[in-house]
Amino acid sequence: MTVVALLSVAPVIEESMAEEVASAVEALEDFDVDYQTNPMGTVIEADDVGTLFAAAEAAHRAVDADRVSTVLKIDDKRDSDDAAYEKVDAVEEHLDRPARRSRE
Repeated sequence: MTVVALLSVAPVIEESMAEEVASAVEALEDFDVDYQTNPMGTVIEADDVGTLFAAAEAAHRAVDADRVSTVLKIDDKRDSDDAAYEKVDAVEEHLDRPARRSRE
């Protein structure tokens, strides 16, 4: 099983959030997850939902601020082992474009 999630962790501040967001992303390194950061959040893949929740909690706690906003959206498709990149590739096929990335 592969669990895929979109995680967004950010301090509620007026100035740049980059340093604190980097701390949250860095916290994911302690877990057996794959991740890719984009402008709106970080896509995380894990073998099980427990690992994913633990990684998300660590990212949330890594942000040193008086107020932290965290959004976690999970796709737990229990009858499939499709990786996140395979979902993107499937959409690209329907758009009649070559896959942007794939793993071998």
